[in-house]
Amino acid sequence: MKLFELNSKDIGVDLGTANVIITLKGKGIVLNEPSVIAIEKETGNILATGNEAKEMLGKTPDNILAIRPMQDGVIADFTGTQLMLKTMLQKVCQRYNAGKPRVVVGVPSGITEVEERAVEESVLQAGAKEVYIIEEPMAAAIGANIEVSEPAGSIIVDIGGGTTEVAIISLGGIVVSNSLRIAGDKLDQDIINYVKKELNLAIRRNNSRTNKNKNRLRKTIINRRRARNKRKKFKHRASRSINNKFYTSTRSNA
Repeated sequence: MKLFELNSKDIGVDLGTANVIITLKGKGIVLNEPSVIAIEKETGNILATGNEAKEMLGKTPDNILAIRPMQDGVIADFTGTQLMLKTMLQKVCQRYNAGKPRVVVGVPSGITEVEERAVEESVLQAGAKEVYIIEEPMAAAIGANIEVSEPAGSIIVDIGGGTTEVAIISLGGIVVSNSLRIAGDKLDQDIINYVKKELNLAIRRNNSRTNKNKNRLRKTIINRRRARNKRKKFKHRASRSINNKFYTSTRSNA
């Protein structure tokens, strides 16, 4: 199968909603950065991609646009995706002398033909010689060393940033699959909403990305809960004290 007859110059791309992961045979993962790009509006020049661009989200002036060109696992901004991929692929090709590589791109199983062509065109415009599209559940099964060609069903659940892929694989193909556009980003937002509602604490999505921020957030939540419980106990004691005084006063008057 030509798809898997890869040489050292062939590249695999996981074009995700949250991150773009690029692998090179013999090297493993050579790039893992957020799917974010910052562009100057007037000139169209690329100011930053990946980690550097992510730091700009929500903090840019009017003349700079920082966006996530991937939404729900598919291309929402064709130009932004093309420029982001081109920059990242060029970075990898220059660093590892890959030239014009053949590229295998993982896409959601529920992608439409229009969206698939958009992905293929973006990668070709980014400098690839050839592009092969593979569904993410199949790529995940192969990466997990599952014998996909065997006459036995294997259930794959792939939770990404924008989509959750569920598929049954047998005899080298996907028997049945479903792509849900509810995944990591939605879970993050639910956590943010819960913390805001229950603890009256506003947090950003980036707050939970590092261990330092996780520990800080955990301590803040614990302290807020303790303070809330203390207020409840104080109110309860104050209420009991007032009731007891009122009861005592009533008995005395009687």
